[in-house]
Amino acid sequence: MNERRIALMRILDSRKKYTARELAERFGVSVRTIQRDLDYLQQTGLPLYTETGPHGGYRALPNRLLPPLHLARDEALGLFLMLQLLEDILDIPFGSVRGHLSDHYYAELPQDVQDSIDQLKDYISFRMIPTHADSPYTSLILEAALNKRRVNMHYRSASGTKWTQVYPIGLYFDHGYWYMPAHNKDRIILYRSDRVITITILDETLDSLPTLQAWLASEDSRVGIPSKIKFTALGARLAESDTLFHNVSHQEGLGQEWHGHIPVEEFRYVSRLLLKYGPEAEVVYPQELRMLVRKLLQDSLNPYLKDDEE
Repeated sequence: MNERRIALMRILDSRKKYTARELAERFGVSVRTIQRDLDYLQQTGLPLYTETGPHGGYRALPNRLLPPLHLARDEALGLFLMLQLLEDILDIPFGSVRGHLSDHYYAELPQDVQDSIDQLKDYISFRMIPTHADSPYTSLILEAALNKRRVNMHYRSASGTKWTQVYPIGLYFDHGYWYMPAHNKDRIILYRSDRVITITILDETLDSLPTLQAWLASEDSRVGIPSKIKFTALGARLAESDTLFHNVSHQEGLGQEWHGHIPVEEFRYVSRLLLKYGPEAEVVYPQELRMLVRKLLQDSLNPYLKDDEE
């Protein structure tokens, strides 16, 4: 495929129509040459839509083929490393690209680059948190978020299954699960994508929706309770990989402590999170959170106390 045809693929999109004459003038060739180029692109898989008449022209359908990748050797190696990283993330949106790049693009690479990719697989590994929770609707959820569309979904929650209508604002992957923040009754609620039983996109839109990145960067509007958690040296090391407690203070005079504000609604979640630290973390205040952790520790111990009774 020559450079003109590659550039032609880049120009054609689903939002604007071009006449053959406009394209010919743009590239400085004849109308007949452009028409041959368009015929060639259609034969190679570019889905073109043609409208006849005085206001007609050519445009590409939304799910068209894009220009081939032109990568240097190191870029090709990096691409396949990223694909390997994503292999264990189930149901990634538009995930068919992994198979396409791994099979079709790989087959077009020179043999020495293929050999380098095959060799890399023996020298690098990405240890992902395994999950067996299927999330078949991630692509549909992301499409709804991109177009600010409302969805109707059948959702499985702790209280049972129910139908609800929400506006997704995006998806994020964390600790083996896809999470879907969505606008519901003037607030953003967090849903687990794998708990969506079925979902359909509706026609209603809501232009005032934030993007996922804007929502993640926004401050929590809930009132937080001043909190202090004391960590041992081992606990502070463990906390470095914890999204909540990673900024444990190591400053002289402050010890290894975490200071922050925790909304009351999150006390139960935080108390369970602290269980994994055992004696390596202690809630100094607030008292309510301290007592919740104490109760969970006691409940965890109770089954083992039965050994003393036998």
